[in-house]
Amino acid sequence: MQDADREVLETAARWLAAGRTAWLYTVVRTWGSSPRPLGSLMALRDDGHLVGSVSGGCIEDDLVERLRAQGPPRARASTLEYGLSADEAHRFGLPCGGTMRLACETLGAHSRLDALLVALREGQLMRRTLDMRSGAVTLVRVQSSTQADAFSFDGERLTTMHGPSWRLLLIGAGQLSEYVATMALPLGYAVTVCDPRESYLDDWRVAGVARVRTMPDDTVLAMRPDARMAVIALTHDPKLDDLALMEALMTPAFYVGAIGSRRNSAARRERLQLFGVTQAALDTLRAPVGLYLGGSTPPEIALSIVADLTARRHRVPVDRLADVEAGKALV
Repeated sequence: MQDADREVLETAARWLAAGRTAWLYTVVRTWGSSPRPLGSLMALRDDGHLVGSVSGGCIEDDLVERLRAQGPPRARASTLEYGLSADEAHRFGLPCGGTMRLACETLGAHSRLDALLVALREGQLMRRTLDMRSGAVTLVRVQSSTQADAFSFDGERLTTMHGPSWRLLLIGAGQLSEYVATMALPLGYAVTVCDPRESYLDDWRVAGVARVRTMPDDTVLAMRPDARMAVIALTHDPKLDDLALMEALMTPAFYVGAIGSRRNSAARRERLQLFGVTQAALDTLRAPVGLYLGGSTPPEIALSIVADLTARRHRVPVDRLADVEAGKALV
């Protein structure tokens, strides 16, 4: 699987290669509530086929109808707005007070989709800038994931970010890790799975995941976690999980978690303290990992982990749902 933006770009590139005409729509500004964030993409083909989303569906339908009724958008990049009135906001499914501005560009060789996609397949984080007047596109590789939110639009230049701006290191190549990786990839994570145990990685089935057999602590040190990286230990083996946690808890990683029961998690904290991990660092450890959603199967546990990652990534307070007893009290 891949993130939603890359799916849009991959599909648009295939359309162009087949000789079709296509346009790329980008959400460049919103007022009030909006169903899609800035930078959301949708590609529209000359026969009305589309991929991606800029709203809940009504705006997409209108863009298709405009194409069929009025013909193709003009060749030069342009903008259009939805939700200027209460009636229009209701018609296009925008929340009360919501207004959205889209940028539309006609795709072609000048759009540099092929070069962008080559970089994305190599796991690079890329900045794409469109000159609205000339249609020229520049691509720049971004070295630091801390610059990954640099979306901007000033009416003349549209700058968007593409690629895995978040990283996820999974310790252990078991079934649970496969489910977590499968869910994390389309959310924009560059996923690495680490397992030094013989044969564990041999049957790994999730494409697009980097696999390493080095020791977990060495892997964490080599990856140098920053504020856009998460480390999750899923082996149930203290000899492996603790090694990763000892190093990860001393980094700026936005999420460090470990699988295990409450009793095992308490024992783990005691062990980590003996190895010099501070109480302040232990307070950031998500163990038991994930939110309490009531499920117990591997896919359900994976969902709880990815849900917690998503909430922490967006700084949504979910501490009560992360506590099993508090979670049970809510149901």
